[in-house]
Amino acid sequence: MIITLTVTSVIIGALLAGFFKFVSPSIEANRLAEEKKAIFAVLPGAYDYDIVEFEVPSKRKGKVKLQVFRGKDENHDVMGYAFIAAGPGFQGIIKMMVGLNLEKTGLTGMTVLEQAETPGLGDKIRFDGFQNQFKGLRIKPKITYLKNKKPEHANQIQAITGATISSRAVVKTLNKRIKLILSLLAAGGELPLAGGDTAQPGGDLAQPGGDLAQPGGNLVQPSGDLAQPSGDSAQPKGK
Repeated sequence: MIITLTVTSVIIGALLAGFFKFVSPSIEANRLAEEKKAIFAVLPGAYDYDIVEFEVPSKRKGKVKLQVFRGKDENHDVMGYAFIAAGPGFQGIIKMMVGLNLEKTGLTGMTVLEQAETPGLGDKIRFDGFQNQFKGLRIKPKITYLKNKKPEHANQIQAITGATISSRAVVKTLNKRIKLILSLLAAGGELPLAGGDTAQPGGDLAQPGGDLAQPGGNLVQPSGDLAQPSGDSAQPKGK
């Protein structure tokens, strides 16, 4: 009996491993396609884009890489920036694609890529009614949220009723990542152009605890010393 169960477990494990290996390339391709679609969604008017790469400090890995997607117009001039922001929500990691205007004073859009918030409450962060609030949102002073009333200033959004924790998590994650992106763009000065065809986004960037995953692809290293960001992604308080 024990031998039979052991053999069965081994066979099932091998089948599952083989299945995952078979579908993994397809899953990765779909993820990259969704990220590419999101870049154009948060950078309205972009004709194409390229990628620049920064090295940033990590508590666990020393230094890791972070990508910024530079949107280009039809004349191939930079018209804005996009980047991934991810951090802890109420139920799990919230991962977003974020657009930043050329002047670096406001957002051009935000779309949620991944989330595991409470259905019917926190998961409303993926709905247009919430995400559209970030179009044209000012980032200086930092983004804030209001409960149960309409925004009063250009840097404010209205939290989702019954899902303040998820709304706060989005705002905290965005403020954290925006601060880092602004410091990197300032330190790097004019970012060098990427050669060849439009690059593909890759890698899950922000991870809770402050580590960033290594993105793939042929990327461009900006010149100059990079600003050192402080701390890790802000942890929202439990509900």
